[in-house]
Order: sequence, then structure tokens, then C-alpha cells
Amino acid sequence: MRRMCSVLLCACALLLLLTGDAQARPTFACGGNVTGDSGVIGSQGYPGVYPPNTKCVWRITVPEGKVVVLTFRFLDLESDNLCRYDYVDVYSGHVNSQRLGRFCGTFRPGALVSTGNKMLVQMVSDANTAGSGFLAVFSAAHPHERGDQYCGGRLMKPSGTFKTPNWPEKDYPAGVTCSWHIIAPKNQIIEVKFEKFDVERDNYCRYDYVAIFNGGEINDAKRIGKFCGDTPPAPVFSEGNQLLIQFLSDLSLTADGFIGHYKFRPKKFPTTTMPPATTTQPTTTRPIPLKYSAALCQQKCKRKGTPESHYCSSNFVITGTVITAVMRGGSMYATISIINVYKEGSLAIQQAGKTMSTKIVILCKKCPSVRRGLNYIFMGQTDEEGRGMIAPHHFVMAFKAKNQRAFNVLKTKRC
Repeated sequence: MRRMCSVLLCACALLLLLTGDAQARPTFACGGNVTGDSGVIGSQGYPGVYPPNTKCVWRITVPEGKVVVLTFRFLDLESDNLCRYDYVDVYSGHVNSQRLGRFCGTFRPGALVSTGNKMLVQMVSDANTAGSGFLAVFSAAHPHERGDQYCGGRLMKPSGTFKTPNWPEKDYPAGVTCSWHIIAPKNQIIEVKFEKFDVERDNYCRYDYVAIFNGGEINDAKRIGKFCGDTPPAPVFSEGNQLLIQFLSDLSLTADGFIGHYKFRPKKFPTTTMPPATTTQPTTTRPIPLKYSAALCQQKCKRKGTPESHYCSSNFVITGTVITAVMRGGSMYATISIINVYKEGSLAIQQAGKTMSTKIVILCKKCPSVRRGLNYIFMGQTDEEGRGMIAPHHFVMAFKAKNQRAFNVLKTKRC
């Protein structure tokens, strides 16, 4: 209750700042040390355009025994699928701490919660800027506890259990971040299984989710999977002796939560590591690997059938814009900015802000023929890594906005 009150006080104070006289608005500098029970931080010069080639760091400290709750009220940075150019990083702690997330574009994340009384916010811009930056409020809150254990922690015993706060008596709380860092001996790996799983469902797990990473830090390049929904993920195995499990809930809907178990395994134990994923569970169909062969590309290139006739046999169905197209050998490797998803299957989809993208491989670079910058509907299969695989016999055609209504009927098609 106290936490909610403090958040509301911050919001009211912020509203006064935003609607009040221009002379009453604070001037935001490039970073600084910020202390107290609550406060407001913003990018340099907000609400004007933020300056180029800058790196600003805010170190937030709330009273001992509390945690920091940070909520973005406004976010407008140069958009990029991987947030490579202009971005805001948020860390739990000031030094050698875990990153809670990297953000760009205009899609605001849910509330971010530190594990202690310190949080670090860092904004980086390159030579080309675009947007007004960000405005965020922070407040001190009581940590979610279960007995004497805070949510998350370091796990080093040969086996153990981890679960959401309040499990199993009631739903997990809103606005909570938990990170379990599991460390095995050097010659062992870690197996993780979820016994029960119920996390707010969203097609792209944007709000509440569990993310699992190889190693001891939050790093998208090392992410094994991102999960939500009400079906337990398949067992996960680490590549090395460390694994990080992150659970995040925003300030809106909650659910039952989860209970999971881990145990150490010998390094030679055969693994079936999950492919990288940002999808809900379960996937509708299993990946079907496709092997490239010269004979495949000698077929006459002619599209056959209709979207309706290919829908059920396809693992994924999307519309999107070709952003990049690179030739390697006899195939084309493309990045697709997604317009709409009609059937997700086991396709690995990445998200940064409101932008979603995926990787596909045109096995025969000239069949079907696609060009960078144009929109298409893609219907195909996926490989073991979640990449889309398009062969000559799959269905690809140019997509125009006027066709949107016709394609929407595909979502209702029963297979």
C-alpha cells in the first residue's frame, strides 16, 4: 500500500510538472546522483530534442531496506530493432550490477524494480539523434519477501527450487523483478524444469515474462528463451556452468505465477537446449528442418496455390518488410520487419519497442525473388534455431495494405 501511495504521489507531482507553467518545469542535466524516497529524472534538455554523442548516467539511491521502482512516463528515442544507436539502459545497483533492460523507440516498458536500494540509469546517443528522450519517476518500496528470502538470489546448491512471490497462496504481485543466478561447478551444466507455470499471456511476452540466459548477466545475445502464458516451457539446459533466470511483472494484470526446479548435471550429459525464442508457450507446430540442395533450386520458379491452401501446412505466416538481404552461397539471408503475425509457430521473433523483426533464409536466392524495402507475405517452415526457411514450393507474394482484410481471415482458419 505504501508503495502504491508513493507511486501515486510521484505521478501527481509529475502531472503538475508537465501541465504547470513552463517556468516551473525543472531543467534536466546529463545524469547525476539522485537520493530520496521519490523523484523525477529526464534526458538532458527534455522535453526538447536530446543532444548527440552523449553518455549520461543517473545513480538513484533510496533509503536502506527499500528497493527502487522506476516507471517511464515518456520515451522517445531513435528506433532500432536492437537498440544499437540511442538507448536507455537500466541496472539494478550502481557497480557490476545486472541489467534490467535496454530501451529505445517509443514503447514504454512496465515498472522496473531493483533488488536493493540502488539503481543506475544510463542514456547513450550517437551522432544522429531523433526524439525528445525520456521522463521517468522513481520511488522507494518495500521489497517483496517470502520468509527471510527476497525474491531472486544466488543459488549454488546441487539442486533447488525457485518460485514467484506469494506462490502458491495467491497471484504474484505487480511491478516486481526477480533474478535467480544459478552457479554450478566448472565441470557441470544446469537443467531447469518448470512444474507449474502461469504468467500473463501476450503474443510477444512484452508485459510479464520469464527470460533465461546463459551466463550470469542479462544479455540478449545469450538469451535461451523468453516465456509467458499458461503452459510450462520445455526443460532448459545451460551451455556452461552459469544460468540467469529473470522474472518481470509490470503494473497491470497478474497471474498464478510459477514454481521451477533446477539441478546440476555432468557436462557430458546430452542436452536439448531450447532454440532462442520470444514467443509464448506452447508453439503450435514443431520446427521442420530443411536441407539445402542444388536440385531444390533447379525447379521452375512458379508460385502455386493460395494463402488459404498453404496456411495449414506452413509453420509460420507473417507479413513484413525486407530490411536487409545478404547473399551467402546460393541462399539469401534476410531480416524482416514484421507488419502482422497470422501464425507464429516456432518462428523466433525479436522485439525492441513496438518494432518486431525476424530472420528468414530464402534457400534458393532467386526463387522466390524478394527485394529489400518491399512488403511480402511469407509462409514457410522453421529450422532448429527458429529461423524462417523459404523454399521454392512455399508461398510468398507481394503484400499491399489493401489486402490486409483478406489476410485477416487466415487467423480464423481451422487446421
